[in-house]
Formats: sequence, C-alpha cells, structure tokens
Amino acid sequence: MKAWELLGETSAPDGTDIRLTRRDDQYLILANGRPLMSSQLHGSEEALATLGCTDARRLMCPRVLVGGLGMGFTLRAVLDVLPAAAVVNVAELLPAVIQWNREALGALAGYPLQDPRVRIEVADVGFTLRAHRERFDVILLDVDNGPAAFTVGANAGLYDNGGVAAAFAALCTGGTLAVWSAWEDTKFEQRLRFHGFAVEVIRVRARLKKGGPRHTIFLAHKRPSTEVAAAAQHRRTSRDQHRNVRRLSSCKEGQTGE
Repeated sequence: MKAWELLGETSAPDGTDIRLTRRDDQYLILANGRPLMSSQLHGSEEALATLGCTDARRLMCPRVLVGGLGMGFTLRAVLDVLPAAAVVNVAELLPAVIQWNREALGALAGYPLQDPRVRIEVADVGFTLRAHRERFDVILLDVDNGPAAFTVGANAGLYDNGGVAAAFAALCTGGTLAVWSAWEDTKFEQRLRFHGFAVEVIRVRARLKKGGPRHTIFLAHKRPSTEVAAAAQHRRTSRDQHRNVRRLSSCKEGQTGE
C-alpha cells in the first residue's frame, strides 16, 4: 500500500500536532496522529451549511460566520446557497490551515477563499463571537469533533455555557447557530435550550446519500424575545401544574390514611 505523503505540519496553541497528508487523491488532516477530517467524507459538512443557511438564503445581505475552515467544504456550500451581496466571515485559528486551503487543498472545494464575499481572519472563533453582538444571521461551528470530543482542549470553551451564551448574543434575532458533531450529545442540546434557543437535532451521513458514518447537526434558532418569554412561561406553567398534581395526590393519601 502506498505510504501517506506529508504535505504540511503545524501546532495548535495548546501544542497539538496538526498535519496535512495525502495518499493518491485522498487528503487527511490529523491531530496528534488521529484523523480529524478527510477529503472523502465531507457530505455532513456541506449539510451543516445548507441547513444552517435555510433562512439566511432568503435575505438580501446576510452575514454569516464560519468557525473553522477545515478543507473548505463548509465554506463552499455556504457560498453556493447565499446571494451575491452576502458577507461570509471565516475565523480560522491556524495560519497554516488557511495556507493549505490556498494551495494543496484549494481545488477540492473550488478555491472558496477566492470568492469576494469571503473575509478570512486568523482568529479564535470564540473571540470573534464575543466581539460582535447581534452581528450575524448565521453562525456555523465545525471545530474539532463537536461539543464533547476535544481533539484540541482549548475548543471546549466554544461549547460550554459561556460559549453558547456568546453565540446567542452574537446572533441577530431570528438567526441560526448550526453546530457539527461526530456524535449525538444530549447535554449540549439541553444547554442550547437553557440559553434560549429553539433546537432541532438532525442526523446525516458523512457521504449524504452515498452512506458513511452518521454525524449530528444541531440547529439552534434565536427566537424573538416574546417567543422566548412565552416558552419560559409555558415551562413554568407545566412545572407548576405538575407540582400541584403531586400536592393534591399527597393530600388525598393523607386523607385516606385518617
């Protein structure tokens, strides 16, 4: 079997070794020797973009933030569905990954960084979220393997309570946060709901109709404040009704025992 060719190597801020390799027409990005992404498995990344931009594609000038450039497949799918006046900001932590997308990886997704709608910056997407309040119509996060699997330890801050709150604040009302994950994560889903999002969880194949492993996409919608308040009131009413039923049951049991 043909050996993998090393095309590039860099380090994440926490010291994680990141490598770009190639064998024939397949490209792999590895983190400490473990596959992080493959050029042959990108259907779910494309689904992240198309599902996340379902509402924004109808806007005249949508603003989208893509967290994590990867191999450029998510960015390409975003550009394919958005209008000409859209602005797509990409926050990528590693300069080498940007360079790989301009060179060895560029042709895989049709050189999306050359699109005039794209604004690329070397940045931690968590900092970008915290710096822009009510700025984006869509936020797409495809960083690491999702909320619970941290190839790079520093990525945990994107998915904890602080990270989710920052994403909520950075979205315009009616906006969508879409998060890619290698697995389902009930705790993360609950965290999204706790911070005011209306949540959908969608399972997609890595190769879409061609099969492959199943991945998870969390779609979290920032509803108008009146809807959030109504949902919170509904939860409180349901909780109070449940509490009253339990109290009534206890009273009846006490009366029976007399």
